[in-house]
Amino acid sequence: MLLGWRSCDPLWVWPGSSSRSSLASQAGAVIQKGREWERRKKERKGLGSEVNLSHSNMSESTKPHHPIPQGKGEKSQGGDFSYVGIDAILEQMRRKAMKQGFELNLMVVGQSGLGKSTLMNTLFKSKVSRNKSVQSNPEERIPKTVEIKSISHDIEEKGVRMKLTVIDTPGFGDQINNENCWQPIMKFINDQYEAYLQEEININRKKRIPDSRVHCCIYFIPPTGHCLRPLDVEFMRRLSKVVNIVPVIAKADTLTLEERDSFKQTIREELRANGIDVYPQKEFDEDAEDRMINDKIREMIPFAVVGSDQEYQVNGKRLLGRKTKWGIIEVENIAHCEFAYLRDLLIRTHMQNIKDITGSIHYETYRVRRLNESNGHVISQTSDHMAVQSKANGQLEEQPSALQANGVAAQHEALSHEM
Repeated sequence: MLLGWRSCDPLWVWPGSSSRSSLASQAGAVIQKGREWERRKKERKGLGSEVNLSHSNMSESTKPHHPIPQGKGEKSQGGDFSYVGIDAILEQMRRKAMKQGFELNLMVVGQSGLGKSTLMNTLFKSKVSRNKSVQSNPEERIPKTVEIKSISHDIEEKGVRMKLTVIDTPGFGDQINNENCWQPIMKFINDQYEAYLQEEININRKKRIPDSRVHCCIYFIPPTGHCLRPLDVEFMRRLSKVVNIVPVIAKADTLTLEERDSFKQTIREELRANGIDVYPQKEFDEDAEDRMINDKIREMIPFAVVGSDQEYQVNGKRLLGRKTKWGIIEVENIAHCEFAYLRDLLIRTHMQNIKDITGSIHYETYRVRRLNESNGHVISQTSDHMAVQSKANGQLEEQPSALQANGVAAQHEALSHEM
């Protein structure tokens, strides 16, 4: 828009412009300047509104503001109107578990020389189980009775802390007469249940009860290649009712692949024939998915394992294995042994399930039995006390009647004398 221009006004003639074309170009320049001025005016208005808006934002930002921290995986409320935030409980549980840490108690049972300590060291890639020192006296090398030795370690990996307790049973199956050699082991397991029960029933109990219960028992089967010994059958039959048992074939590198498969099949048949339910128990499968996964594990039990804490270089990689004339037996190679399946079962996939079954099945069975025994003992004591009291009351009632009978007899005798 040309300012100051009216339709009735004559054309302005600029000095030095004589032709019509020069007038037209000058008029266009004036119009262009007017448009430029209007554009700048609008920009100045817009800038003022933006400045006012930024001032209002700055005034709000000066107010104290404490945002609620969002955990990993949490969504903002502005992103989804229907979002409530229930899934944040998973992050809360993770943070709490990371602070508290975890506990795992493993028991190893088997004859001496089957590699129990070596397998534990291989399982956790550290010296968690001490090898027994070699005594000079051969008689002291084999304990006369079954001993229970436990050692605890604090392990941390990627910020996750775990208290690991390895319980060894030297002397099991090493005697000529192994009758009732499982009783000290069963007594130890029940003692841990009893200690946990006493902590639970205390009036002022601890906020977090120390868990010393045996979560899993790894039973080592000698690699005979034939069948289970009567000692193996009796031990697993008795202890499978009080603890989770995972049987393994020790030193499986002494068997050929055909011998190993045949031995595993024989052991599975004997377990079924004797009613021995090893972990994972079929009756504790929660759903179809768990049943499908556990069925595959049950088909592989017992695990044929090889343990070693020696490292070797194979194709530029550091591996745990056993070196022989024919090559290196790689511990974590599933083509060589089934150690990887055992490790995944105990640590990577079923650790929490093993602990849950210990607490909700085995310990609960022991707790119910003990409480029933305590109630029965109290009832028997009460009934005995009532019987004694009723007997005493009966004796007191008999005394007046006896005195009365004696008096009647005396009167009758006196009358007879008078007559």
